[in-house]
Amino acid sequence: MRSGEELDGFEGEASSTSMISGASSPYQPTTEPVSQRRGLAGLRCDPDYLRGALGCLKVAQVILALIAFICIETIMECSPCEGLYFFEFVSCSAFVVTGVLLILFSLNLHMRIPQINWNLTIFGFLATAVYAVNTFLAVQKWRLSIHQQSASDYIRARTESRDVDGRPEIQRLDT
Repeated sequence: MRSGEELDGFEGEASSTSMISGASSPYQPTTEPVSQRRGLAGLRCDPDYLRGALGCLKVAQVILALIAFICIETIMECSPCEGLYFFEFVSCSAFVVTGVLLILFSLNLHMRIPQINWNLTIFGFLATAVYAVNTFLAVQKWRLSIHQQSASDYIRARTESRDVDGRPEIQRLDT
C-alpha cells in the first residue's frame, strides 16, 4: 500500500517529498526541464510587434484593405463589371490574409506552432503571387491577340468581298 506522500504526483511521477528526501525511488530529478505543453492556452498579445515597423505596416494594410472593400461595396451599378469584381476579390482576399497574418504574428503563434516551416511558407506565398501575376499577364496577352486576330479577319473579309475583278464567277452589275 502507498502512503499519502507518494500519491502527491501523477501516476508514474515521483512525489516531491521522495525527491527531496532522497528516498530509494526510481524517479530521480533530471537536469532537463520537463516542458509542459499547454497548447494555445495563455495567449497574449505582443505589443512590441504591434509597435514595431512590421506590426504598424501590417495594421495599416488591414485597415486599407478594409476601407477598399467597403468602398467597392458601396457601388450600386456598373456597366462593365469585370474590373469591379476583380478589385472586390483582391481587396477582400487582402483583408482576410493580412488579418490572419496580423493575428498570427501579434500573438506569436508562429513560435508556438513549430511544425510549420514559416520560411518555406512565406516563400510559397511569394511564388504563388509571382505565378498569379504571370497568369494574369498571359491571359491579357491572349485576349489582346484574339482581339487583334478578329479585327484583321474582319478587314480581310471586307477587302476580299470588294475584290471581284479576280473572280470571274462574280458579275459586276455597274458595268
